[in-house]
Amino acid sequence: MASPRIGSWIKIPKERLQQLIDTLASDGYRVVGPRIRDGAIILDDLTDIRQLPAGVVDEQDGGHYRLREDPTAGWFDFVVGPQSLKPFVLPPREPLLQLQRTSETWQTETPEIDDRPVAVLGLRGCDLHALSIMDRVFLEGPYVDPRYEKRRASLFLIGVHCRRAAPTCFCHSLKTGPALPAGFDLGLSELEEHFLLEVGSRRGAAVAARLQGEEPASGEITRARMATRALEQRMHDRPLHGDRRTAGRWLETDHLRDRLLGNLEHPRWSEVAERCLACANCTMVCPTCFCTTVEEVSDLSGDSVTRMRRWESCFTWEHSYTTAGPVHPTTQSRYRQWLTHKLASWHDQFGTSGCVGCGRCITWCPVGIDLTEEVAALGNEVPHA
Repeated sequence: MASPRIGSWIKIPKERLQQLIDTLASDGYRVVGPRIRDGAIILDDLTDIRQLPAGVVDEQDGGHYRLREDPTAGWFDFVVGPQSLKPFVLPPREPLLQLQRTSETWQTETPEIDDRPVAVLGLRGCDLHALSIMDRVFLEGPYVDPRYEKRRASLFLIGVHCRRAAPTCFCHSLKTGPALPAGFDLGLSELEEHFLLEVGSRRGAAVAARLQGEEPASGEITRARMATRALEQRMHDRPLHGDRRTAGRWLETDHLRDRLLGNLEHPRWSEVAERCLACANCTMVCPTCFCTTVEEVSDLSGDSVTRMRRWESCFTWEHSYTTAGPVHPTTQSRYRQWLTHKLASWHDQFGTSGCVGCGRCITWCPVGIDLTEEVAALGNEVPHA
């Protein structure tokens, strides 16, 4: 077949996915993909296709996550786990500066950025959209984060077109899935006996050229696309039929910004605050929450100090602390700040929603608070000024 180019497709047997992993590893990439650990599917180092959770699906709902084997399931028929791409571009903890006291002064050293190229396999459309939102925050504003920029440039992204959705998924209502957007290097579509690889970049084309793939028949490409479109149609239809355990969620986005910002004193805020634990789980698993704080960590002698950046959450008391005390002293005000920022004022800051409909905040909330339910409870009418 002709050399792969951007927009072209190649067909490979499923077992040849091992060759893709080996090719990337030989090019110096740390290859990361979905693996089962502690009862969840996470992103971890991947060297062998037998480490993939083929034949496994996940059961997700508010405050509920379980894995089970399914003999009819494919290699990637699970949905998103607790991790996204965020830790690979914005680590949960990273040193920014190292200080060492000598007899006369302090010596400072800036730690090197761990920028080994990383290839991530198994990404979904919602997570690729989330990465584009993070890019807007860290790369496209007046100040570019050099550490994020360096890690982002070294990512090789292998996406998967979804064939299955969890009840917590609502990407279809935000137009972030289940199909992959632009922004991947290679995109996988799973058919019965083989994968179709769609080339999304010049780097992807260079890797695909070494996989000895075949040119797929036009009918196979159509079949792969139709599988994702059929899933999207089911996601649109099923929420209308009542049983949310199998139906998925829906987020009504019409006038959403004005509905939220016009209902800041709605009684629903206090109702959800009675359930919310302010545990910050939702922000930790969210693929776009980017708040961090900086702290100084010293050894017991006080002679060695590391300036650390770590993830922070708007649900913590300290996050909004000023000399006069916290700006958001109550759980009610913190939840309202999170939801209105994510779905409303994020548009003012970055020109887009801060939510991609992955549903992680619903699944990993210990008390099952459902973002889509809370928005619906605030009503569909835009309050008059």
